[in-house]
Amino acid sequence: MTRSKFRARASLRVGVLMGGRSAERAISLRTGQAVGKALDRLGYRVIPIDVDSELPWHLRTKKVQVAFLALHGGDGEDGSVQGLLEILGIPYTGSGVRASAIAMDKVATKALLRSYGIPVPSGTVVHRDRDGEAWPSGMAFPVVVKPASQGSTIGVSVVRNQAQWKRALRHAYRYGATVIAETYIPGREITLSVLDGHALPAVEVVAPQGFYDYAAKYQRAETRYHCPAPLSAPQAARLSALAERVYSVIECAGAARVDVRLSRSGRPFVLEVNTIPGMTERSLLPMAAAQAGLEYDQLVERMLRSAIDAHLSTGADGRVHV
Repeated sequence: MTRSKFRARASLRVGVLMGGRSAERAISLRTGQAVGKALDRLGYRVIPIDVDSELPWHLRTKKVQVAFLALHGGDGEDGSVQGLLEILGIPYTGSGVRASAIAMDKVATKALLRSYGIPVPSGTVVHRDRDGEAWPSGMAFPVVVKPASQGSTIGVSVVRNQAQWKRALRHAYRYGATVIAETYIPGREITLSVLDGHALPAVEVVAPQGFYDYAAKYQRAETRYHCPAPLSAPQAARLSALAERVYSVIECAGAARVDVRLSRSGRPFVLEVNTIPGMTERSLLPMAAAQAGLEYDQLVERMLRSAIDAHLSTGADGRVHV
């Protein structure tokens, strides 16, 4: 593909992929609608696509030239859609197949980060068919229970006793047969967005009852956000460097978000990596970008142009072209 094909906004057909079948469908639709409005304001030809089993047909018949991924969870973040787009030769925003698959699998993410010496919470993997509701030996309350492959803190619970443990497992098993139980780390919730390899200002999330769950993210007005997070300059620099290293280890591209728990002693633990951060009116990536001087529409265009530039530099055959 030639660079001139992607130059003119008015003639560039941008497919905004949203919705899908995952438990995060509602948030994905909100992200997609916000992105679509921004692209429209910027003058692009916007093609909204609610992703279903006919996605290849939609992409071909609607002649999508670039895909802006607004999908969350499920097929949208696990590399499946990214693989299809690569087969079709369509540039897309965000990380590639491998990085998406790793980041979506919390077990794989933790194992990879730990192998690089990056601190993650201690914990264990629980399998529904093998372990049922048995309490893992060697663990102590409180623990965080979460599905191994969900985002938006869907299915996540803080557990402080045996009765809560069984309820939390049943809830998490609704979203998959593999669950992670991690040591709960008292401290601060810090999230760092990374754009094209560079960390944006950190955001601290202060949630009701000290836990940033789905309701705190999207439904509770009392959740507070501090951007930039109140950190010392050395602390902020260390967290930015940590986020950039995680981004590099996972081999992310475009925009990604690294969620960190900062213990009371000041030690950071990486909780998870999100390769398609939310872009709603309450989302953390736009908040951090604004603090860095990038307004919402500018952020959307930068993400789109990064995808195009990456596609042109590597080529459909995977080789670098200059």
